[in-house]
Amino acid sequence: MNRFMGGNRFVRIARKIHLTFIVFAVTIVLVLLGLSSIAGKADKSRKESLELALQKDIMHCYAIEGTYPPSLDYIAEHYGLVYDEDVFFVDYQANGANLMPDVTIIELK
Repeated sequence: MNRFMGGNRFVRIARKIHLTFIVFAVTIVLVLLGLSSIAGKADKSRKESLELALQKDIMHCYAIEGTYPPSLDYIAEHYGLVYDEDVFFVDYQANGANLMPDVTIIELK
């Protein structure tokens, strides 16, 4: 009879270990999903920040100089626009001195 009780004890311990492993694995998965979500939101926020900075610089140039900036390099040189060119590609198409330029920002990944 002791032999069977000892086996029963072993099964209970094995179940506890198994349950602990499952809870640990689920916790790790949830943490990784949360980190992924936070990283995605940070990337979106950086792109929105770049869009706002670029629009602000374009409008500032128009207000000060009376013309829209002729190029992205002009904005960087005269208005201090800085962004990570390894992360974002900015397509800047000037449409003339008195027409708002077309700006497209693409995330590189």
